[in-house]
Parts: sequence; structure tokens; C-alpha cells
Amino acid sequence: MRRPLYSLRTGVLVQIVFLIIAAMMLMNIAMVMFSERDLIKAKIQSGRLCVLALEQYLGPHLQEERVDLNSDTLFQTTIARLLETGGFRKALVLDKNGKVFFGGEDQNPLASFALTQARESLVRETWLMEFWGSTWGVIWLSRESLQISAPIFWQGRMAGAVSLNGPLVPIYQTIRQTEKVFILYILFYSVILSFVGFLLLSRSVVRPIDRLLKMTNAYEAGGPPLFLPEMTEHNEIGQLTASLNNMLQRLDQNKKELQTYILSLEKANEKLQKAQADLIRSEKLASVGRLAAGIAHEIGNPIGIVLGYVELLAKGDIAEEEKKDFLQRIEHEITRISQTIRQLLDFSRPAGSLKQDIHLHDIIRATVEMLAPQPLAAGVQFDLRLTTLQDRVLADPNQLQQVCLNIILNAADALNRQEAFYKTGLAASGTFRKKLMITSGHRLDQVVLEFSDNGPGVPDAHLTQIFDPFYTTKEPGQGTGLGLAVCHQIITGLGGAIWAENNQAGEGLSIFIALPVSVPDANCDGAAS
Repeated sequence: MRRPLYSLRTGVLVQIVFLIIAAMMLMNIAMVMFSERDLIKAKIQSGRLCVLALEQYLGPHLQEERVDLNSDTLFQTTIARLLETGGFRKALVLDKNGKVFFGGEDQNPLASFALTQARESLVRETWLMEFWGSTWGVIWLSRESLQISAPIFWQGRMAGAVSLNGPLVPIYQTIRQTEKVFILYILFYSVILSFVGFLLLSRSVVRPIDRLLKMTNAYEAGGPPLFLPEMTEHNEIGQLTASLNNMLQRLDQNKKELQTYILSLEKANEKLQKAQADLIRSEKLASVGRLAAGIAHEIGNPIGIVLGYVELLAKGDIAEEEKKDFLQRIEHEITRISQTIRQLLDFSRPAGSLKQDIHLHDIIRATVEMLAPQPLAAGVQFDLRLTTLQDRVLADPNQLQQVCLNIILNAADALNRQEAFYKTGLAASGTFRKKLMITSGHRLDQVVLEFSDNGPGVPDAHLTQIFDPFYTTKEPGQGTGLGLAVCHQIITGLGGAIWAENNQAGEGLSIFIALPVSVPDANCDGAAS
């Protein structure tokens, strides 16, 4: 596997090299400082010796008060040899009166400084040492030269003074030459120490961490448990390995518990879905049972009519035109019976599991057409105001028809109770017309249906409870209390909403259904109930 550009191994190597080079450079700076200090001390000591040598040589000449030494070639050669031996230059000699005895031919700031220092030394009868000028040393700016002045005594009496100037540049050059060699040693030792340090740290830190990384990367969810080998070292790496082992063991245990919990949830979900399907199916069968009683009454009349025409045809003394008319009437009644039975069979068919793109208006019309002839809907005036052009939804048509059927059946029951209330004379007026208005509209991206009746309504305190299972306002034995609960379950499962409101006029109840539109239509009327 290709290692990243900045890995732990690379980081350790870079830091080791940096620390070693930094440490050696700091040590090099310290050595330069100490070397410079020691060489300057040696320069000062050499100057002292040179002054003492000049004292022995110049003493007799100063006593004789000779003033023509500047033209004495032998004297100048001897002085130059002494200065060169001590690493100095430009000797300035004063007599006991402070007058220049030798070397006063230069006229520059350094010569003036030397003259001033020599006279001060003569007056104070003591040694004076000062640095002069500045130049680039080894690493930073340093002094350019050393000026030493001292009194000259001969035979116990003050004879004069001497001032020597020693350049420090040769010292810096010597150190710089040594520094070049030392830099090479620094680089060499840095490579050696970095390599050794890298090997040691790699063995004790990087390799164990790499081993842990590879083993943890090899761990796969759902695979066998991973247990890391115990480390023999009782350090942080060993503690990390032990902690990681414990974490992996807990992770594996938690994974097993999670899998068990997920399986139990899946089983519970399957049971819940089965219970919901059974609930919907039982409520549907209950509705079919209620419809079956009405259908038996509905098909009784057409069968009686057919039997009457059959008896007339059996007599045989009927004209051909009348026979044809009777046969057409028989065909019409049988078609009526077949259509009624087919509607009931279509509704009682088991619901499919696939959703379809359907028109809500078609579902409502088919449901009303099936219920209108039923005895329980007798006298109900259905007012369909299906005006919206955007009524396409994605749903199971059988489930939507069951929702519409349950709502219309509940409305019909409420209307029948209200009619009975008027017939008993308990109401202010003895006449009552049963009305059920079904309207459709559009709001945002939803189609909204309203089923509004003029029945007794529901107390406001119970409006939030009518969709609860087993809640019913009917007499015991006349309802299961599951109709609206099933409607709520179906509608919410389709991503919609269902709610109830009492009418503003104080009469009746309105059930609202909102479902998401499957295919947006720009030509909608935008009306919402």
C-alpha cells in the first residue's frame, strides 16, 4: 500500500532531523562564541608579551631621548618583527612628556584614538585595552581591532608609553575556516544520529502503531471478531493495544445485540403490518356485510319483475311485439342485478399491493353509484361538486374506495339518526332532508376532498378522538369503531392527512382528506374547500 506523503514515519523523521540539526547548530554557535572569546584572550596575552618585549628594547632609547628613530631602518625592522610575532601592527611610542617618539606619521581616526589612549595610559600609569571599529565576524558583527596601551618603565622610572593595534580579522578568518569543517561534521553526525534515532523510534513507536492500524483496517463489519495480540511493553503503546482490544470486544458484543434487536424489530414490524392488513380487511368485510343486506333487498325487486314477465311469457297468448318488449324488460332487470352484484364483488376483492395513478373523482362517483340504491342511503341527496382538474393521486384504488365508503356510510348513519330525531317530534320542525355534499379542491400540491353532511355532528371535545380505534357514537352492536381509524391509517400511509370539523352553521360534520397530487396540472382551478 502506498504511504501518504506525510505519514507518522515521515513526521518522526522530519522532527528528529530538525531537532538534531537545531541542537548541533546551537552547540556550534556556543563553540564559536567560546572560541572567539578564547582567541581574543590569547590576543590580549600576546599583546602584553609584545609590550614587555618593546619595553626592554625601547627603554634605553627613551632614556637617551633620541628623536631620530623614525629614520633608523634597523630600529624599524626590529619593531616590525616584534609586532608581527605578536600579531600586532602600528606601534605608537611616546616619551615621558607625552610627545610622539615613534610611529606618529599616520593621520587617521585610529591613529588619533591610539595617541589619546597612549597619553591616558602615560598619565594614569596603567594598562588600557579597548576595541576599535566593527566588522563581520563569524556569525554576527564583531569588533575590528584591539588597541592596547601601556606605560614603559626603565630602571624603575617612567620612560614613556607604547600603544599597539592588533587586528581581530585573522581570528575571525581562522574560526570561519574551522567552521566549514565543523559544518561538514554537523551534517555527517546529523545523518547518522537521525538514522539511528529513526530506527529506534520506528521500532518502539511507528511499527506497533502501523501494526495496529493494519489490523483495525482489516476489521470488517459482520466479519469474525478481531483480537489484537497483547504487547509485551508496559508503555503507552501496550496500553493502547489493550484499550483497543477491549473496545473491539465491546463493539462486537454491541453489534450482536444490535442485530438481535433489529431482527426483533423486523418481526414486530411484520406482525404490525399483518395486524394492520387484518384490521383493514375486517373493516372491509364489515362494510361488505352491511352492503349485502341492502343488495339482497335491491335485487329482490328486479327478480320479482323478471318472474312476472316469465309467467306472462309462459301463457303463450301474447303478441310478438309484447314478447319482444317483455324480453327487453327482462334483459334490463337482469343487467341491473348483474351490475349491482359486480359492484359488490369489485369492492370485496382483496386489495392489491401496488399503487396506481388514479382519478379521485372516478373513485367517488363509483362509490356513490354503489351506495345510492342501498336502503341505508335511502332518501340521501348526494351533491357532487367535483370541480378541481387536479385529482390524480398515487394510491391503491380499493383502499381509497374503502375510505370513501366508510365516510359515506358514517354520514348516512348520522343522517338516519337525525331523521329519526325529527320523526319522533322532538325537533322544532318535523321535516328533515338528508344531504351529503362532496366537494373537491386544490391547495398547494394537494387535492382536498370534503364530505359534509347535515347530521347531528360531533361534540367539539370529541373531534380529535373520532379517528381513534373503537371510538363510535353509534348504539352498541351497530358499529365497531374502526371505520375512521382505518381511514386515518390508509390516508396517512399515502402521505396525506384526514381531519374533522363541525359545520359553521351548527348542523352536521365535515370530513376533510388531503392527498399529494401525483401529476401536477397547470390548468387547475386553485379552489380549496
